[in-house]
Amino acid sequence: MALQQHKDANIRYQQQVDNSRTYVIPFIEQAMPVTTGLRVMEIGCGEGGVLTPFLEKGCACVGVDLDPVRIVLANEFLSTYVNSGQLRLITKNIYDVDFLGEFRNAFDLIILKDAIEHIPDQSKIIGYLKNLLTPRGQVYFGFPPWYMPHGGHQQICSSKMLSMMPYIHLLPKPLYRSLLKAGGEHDSTIQELMEIKDTGISIERFERIVRQQGFSVTLKQHYLINPIYKYKFGLQPRRQWAPVTYIPFFRNFVTTCVYYLVKP
Repeated sequence: MALQQHKDANIRYQQQVDNSRTYVIPFIEQAMPVTTGLRVMEIGCGEGGVLTPFLEKGCACVGVDLDPVRIVLANEFLSTYVNSGQLRLITKNIYDVDFLGEFRNAFDLIILKDAIEHIPDQSKIIGYLKNLLTPRGQVYFGFPPWYMPHGGHQQICSSKMLSMMPYIHLLPKPLYRSLLKAGGEHDSTIQELMEIKDTGISIERFERIVRQQGFSVTLKQHYLINPIYKYKFGLQPRRQWAPVTYIPFFRNFVTTCVYYLVKP
């Protein structure tokens, strides 16, 4: 049973705004002030909800997304900021030569909120981000660890039973695909879920890539209950119990979301 926000862009946008204002910005501000003139880019910006509170604080923002439909929606939701020149919304691959030519060393903060787990070759993109940062620049990541109960994003399934079943994304690929087909999922949904199975990222692999690509962790916060679950399931956000955050591998199964701020 796909959740309402998966079908309604306005609801999804409003939830993104509130989540960003209440949780993302306070997390980032523990290490760097979010003030007027801060240059911010979000990769995978969707409808622009995460960027909205940054715009309200006077930041100069760029939103990038490969989905032109979502960029059209972002232009509608954020037309005032676009028209004033405070926000640019772009449908482009950040690896394009002209993108790097325009935005090399341009951003004080780069945001990847619920994005890194969808991107192939995460080592490549994390290393590449250094080209886009100013000398004081940092990168924010927020993502669900792959091994957590719904780390495969199976909540997008149209079948209520499949959408609620935890850990089914950890099944071997042939068995997982067969289960989705048996549940009546559309081919496009199955393809999306199988792609996420290829790109899902664990806490350990993320931290290892960060180190290998020459970054250090400025801040991190692990959540037992993801802040976004307040909107999805009516659950109150809850930080992970501190001792669990130090238990490799096991922590992935019981941590539904992690926030990181990293810098070169």
